[in-house]
Amino acid sequence: MKKAVLLIALPALLASISAPSERPGVLKHVSVYKEAGRYGGWPANHGIWSWGNEIVVGFSGADFLWNDEDRHPYDRSKPEEPWLARSLDGGETWSAGAPPSLRAPFQGGPPALEPAEPMDFGHPDFAMTLRFKDAQTGPSFLFYSYDRGKTWRGPFNFPSFGQVAIAARTDYIINGRRDAFVFVTAAKPIGREGRVLCARTLDGGMTWQFVAWIGPEPKNGFSIMPSSVRLSQSEILTTFRHEENFRRGPNWIEAWRSLDNGATWEFLNRVVPDTGAKSGNPPSLVRLKEGRLALTWGFRSEPYSIRARISDDNGRTWSDDIVLRDGGAAWDVGYTRSVERPDGRIVTVYYWCRDAKKERTIEATIWDPGKRAGRPAPAASIKGVR
Repeated sequence: MKKAVLLIALPALLASISAPSERPGVLKHVSVYKEAGRYGGWPANHGIWSWGNEIVVGFSGADFLWNDEDRHPYDRSKPEEPWLARSLDGGETWSAGAPPSLRAPFQGGPPALEPAEPMDFGHPDFAMTLRFKDAQTGPSFLFYSYDRGKTWRGPFNFPSFGQVAIAARTDYIINGRRDAFVFVTAAKPIGREGRVLCARTLDGGMTWQFVAWIGPEPKNGFSIMPSSVRLSQSEILTTFRHEENFRRGPNWIEAWRSLDNGATWEFLNRVVPDTGAKSGNPPSLVRLKEGRLALTWGFRSEPYSIRARISDDNGRTWSDDIVLRDGGAAWDVGYTRSVERPDGRIVTVYYWCRDAKKERTIEATIWDPGKRAGRPAPAASIKGVR
């Protein structure tokens, strides 16, 4: 197994240096959302969007309630709320709130409808998010925004593609004004999660078509929570969370690629061979402007931590683990979402546990991925968005 490399936080002076460092380094950790008696969780269930230095990230808000060490400690008698946090300065400072227009029907929102008009994926302030009620039974809903997530249209019903259920999270690639791929999790025929599929719309979300399964159906565990990027007009790379045996592991992150624009998929590698206990953690995959890939996730065994790996060759090989943050008090951490800032630094947002029996917070780590060795890979001509 590859060794882990701990990144020591660099001096604050480094934050003022515009040129990237030779090697990866952590610049700072910042608080996104912290409230006594509250549980902030699972950014990966919601999504992240950016427009230059303006960043918006979603997460769940609930009341903290200690139950036992093997469960997420929040009050299940009340529905969790969808929250958004916004930064206008590249993740240095944040404000957070629970927008009413982002509530699904089971959270007090209006009934879901069928779309009356197509989405404009080319709108400069566009954002889309997919949500689900239950990982085993669905249903899933779609919302979209034309003002950088300040207000949302929806909820709209999202199709099940003939499956038992769809547990849709936010992972999409925009191909054109009315054309986009989404990558979602389908429940297995026995009613458990699940496996990953790719779907596409050519009419702005008025209709969606099943394109392909990504990988075989897991026998005893699951493959869920994809994070995908476009590498070229024909090549797409997706990574997802895998549990080999239900609630027993082992747990890892694997990568699959398509060389024919999503029509067929082939296994590439096991990017992260061990994501820890408790069914592991999902990936967040970002393609940097200079061509490298950065993948982040939470590690759910001791030492509880937030980690990253970098690829210089479109995911064929990966660096050792880079520890962005350690010192978590329990396994209940991670579910990262990451974006690249205009200056090339990465903002990785996750939920964090400082004390197992106290609130869960949303935190961000701002880090420098270092310089790329050799020539940069050519940029994809079709933009990928998540």
